Amino acid sequence: MVATSGGVQSLERAFELLERLADAGGEASLSELATSSGLPMPTIHRLVRTLVACGYVRQNANRRYALGARLIRLGEQASLQFGTWARPLLSELVDEIGETANLAVLERDEVVYVSQAPSKHSMRMFTEVGRRLLPHGTGVGKAILAQLPTDEVRALLDRTGMPAYTEHTHTDVDTFMAHLTEIADQGYALDESEQELGVRCIAVPVPGTPTPTAVSVSGPEGRLTKEAVVRIAPTVQRTAEALAKQLPG
Repeated sequence: MVATSGGVQSLERAFELLERLADAGGEASLSELATSSGLPMPTIHRLVRTLVACGYVRQNANRRYALGARLIRLGEQASLQFGTWARPLLSELVDEIGETANLAVLERDEVVYVSQAPSKHSMRMFTEVGRRLLPHGTGVGKAILAQLPTDEVRALLDRTGMPAYTEHTHTDVDTFMAHLTEIADQGYALDESEQELGVRCIAVPVPGTPTPTAVSVSGPEGRLTKEAVVRIAPTVQRTAEALAKQLPG
């Protein structure tokens, strides 16, 4: 059946169900999917059965349905391509600031670094492409979470917990939520030795991306001083805006 938009309606509905599963934290019952999507139960049954057969959805022991493993490869390849496209702008950011620039996205309750332009300093930072971390302990993660609805953030933190990477990592939910409000008002997030001791990070969300995304610069606290943050933050914000304007597709 062809949708009025010119697309194939069954495909549109299948992708909608995958997005509904993602919105539900990756797992839902058939009745929950029917309620959230507004689709008839027979249609839900047929689409979910097909997605299970293809490996994009799996049924858990509790008979609820979850996102399947075949989506991991698609997501990782999409992230890598996204990172490749962004690298020239990250390199320009490094040339202007002199510190390592990173691009990260939120995937399955974690931030994953998808692109990086390293600093030319002999001591440079700090993570590598493909690394996954919980968002509450990173600058990019905090920048992303500050843009999401409060109930979504609390649900994510409930699923992941808030383990401490260092003694400076936020571990209290209510205090952290207030911190995110400050970040949203400020327009950028700071990681003050919260993921790695001695490292400071400035991170800014990239607006309009299909997956929550942030760009950051990281460096030793001795170089990336608090005074430098005031000077550098507007440059990182301009890069985030440039990335948004040049989104592929």
